[in-house]
Amino acid sequence: MTLAGAVPRAAPLAVPRAAPLAVPRAAPAPAPGRLNQSVCRWCFGDIPYDDFCEMAKRVGLRAIDLVDQKDWALVQRHGLVVSTANSTQRRDFISRGLNDRANHELILGELSAVIPAAAKANIPNVIAMFGNKGTITTEDGIAACAEALAKIAPLAEQHGVTVILEMLNSRVDHKGFQGDTSAYGIAVAEKVNSPRVRLLYDIYHMQISEGDIIRSIRTNGKWFAHYHTAGNPGRNELSADQELFYPAIAKAIADSGFTGWLAHEFMPKGDAEKGLGQAYAACTV
Repeated sequence: MTLAGAVPRAAPLAVPRAAPLAVPRAAPAPAPGRLNQSVCRWCFGDIPYDDFCEMAKRVGLRAIDLVDQKDWALVQRHGLVVSTANSTQRRDFISRGLNDRANHELILGELSAVIPAAAKANIPNVIAMFGNKGTITTEDGIAACAEALAKIAPLAEQHGVTVILEMLNSRVDHKGFQGDTSAYGIAVAEKVNSPRVRLLYDIYHMQISEGDIIRSIRTNGKWFAHYHTAGNPGRNELSADQELFYPAIAKAIADSGFTGWLAHEFMPKGDAEKGLGQAYAACTV
């Protein structure tokens, strides 16, 4: 599913070779069911971080997602995995992305710093963004993203860390965002052609943008290194009053052979722990 022709792989980013990686920590206990489940920190920001980690553990979750570097050690002290690291704390992280070549120096600098650190901390994923479109055409945005990612891919491959790009809906939550379909993301990943450049398939966002969730997972799952969940409409709990049937979606993900992390990214309307428990149960297959 390519929207533009292939481009040659760019020269790797000039970065010093890192020292040998730290010995990995012991893996957490195997997850019940076939999916590894995590939860995004930002949705529960009113809960003190230590309390949040303990709540996640009580529910049965094994990781925290979208964690700032300053908080990696805190999460790991609770015996939890950091399933995805943030690459920056910039407030314009979503809108200022790789589709604009003017941003490449900044973003590649951020990624070249965080990837080796994530590897030493045994963090599998680092997130980056496509960015808002402005006057950038779809074709040029895809080409620009691929050019930048081809430069950082060798570093990601060297350290065994996956750079994940997230598709976001531009209809409700992120007006003007360019990478708002799985076709856009897949076109970028195909051009880069690296096992360490993959996509974050956010089920909530893609339900709004294009629907056909299970078919997309079955057809394009090889490009998806990470998943996010939330109920639609509203981006709230995975409850019976929203339109996505998560047990079937989770089964499709597990049936695809997926071995990464599925992270819950909903904003709770009710009791946070009850909502997380409900999400965990819905996605335990």
